Amino acid sequence: MQAYITLKNGMQMPRLGMGTWFLGENRSTRAQEIAALRAGLDAGMQLIDTAEMYGNGLSEQLIGEAIQGYNRENLFLVSKVYPHNAGKRGMQKSIDQSLKSLRTDYLDLYLLHWRGNIPLSETVECMEELVAQGKIKSWGVSNFDVSDMKELLRVPNGGNCMVNQVLYHLGSRGVEYELLPWLTEHQIPLMAYCPLAQAGDLRRGLLNNEVLRQVAQKYQISVLQLLLAFVLHHENVIAIPRSSRREHVLENWKVREISLTDEDFDAVNRAFPAPKWRVPLDIV
Repeated sequence: MQAYITLKNGMQMPRLGMGTWFLGENRSTRAQEIAALRAGLDAGMQLIDTAEMYGNGLSEQLIGEAIQGYNRENLFLVSKVYPHNAGKRGMQKSIDQSLKSLRTDYLDLYLLHWRGNIPLSETVECMEELVAQGKIKSWGVSNFDVSDMKELLRVPNGGNCMVNQVLYHLGSRGVEYELLPWLTEHQIPLMAYCPLAQAGDLRRGLLNNEVLRQVAQKYQISVLQLLLAFVLHHENVIAIPRSSRREHVLENWKVREISLTDEDFDAVNRAFPAPKWRVPLDIV
């Protein structure tokens, strides 16, 4: 697996990182979650994704504590702004709060979490201002379908969008019909959240499928690791599996060493085929 993907502005973004949805919300598991994040960092993972929405900032605070003592320049931190804050009245306050919680003075990537009522032109203008201020190095979007992306690129400076983060896993492949090819054509990586289908909860039958079990056994990996390898098989995809346990984080990190053969990829592809028609964007 290629370790990095080059964004349009020349930045090198890791293709495999750590998601943090629901992390930081439970005091009883805080030490365990910090240990999991630090295990990933110690192993070589650099990318951490969060959002101001996650636990109303608790996830960002957890990460802020976990990254203390690590070289900030070696990290790639991503957060997301609420749609209702993604304008002139709220963007500066949101980014300042996120930076304070994360205990850093800049983000590598800042995303609009999903579309809201604030015009895209205003959001883009605010994002560009944050870049000029040095508070973020780049910006992107999340949960945007093709029509949204086309509208975004018609906005002044909309082409500076570096990433689109959407739901993508073996059991939810609708993005492959139109969105992923469109993003690839426009040199915008797809950042896959829930690439493990939340341990299979988002699609029944994934973890117990005999074909997936056989392919995973061939590589001496788990079915969950196979799900991650499948998503990363496409060179324009970045994945941020979430885990609150050290051992699971390290299992995810091992997937970078796995390269599925065409034969095995085709077998997995046939077991859970992509739709042959356009379907609405899957959102969790």
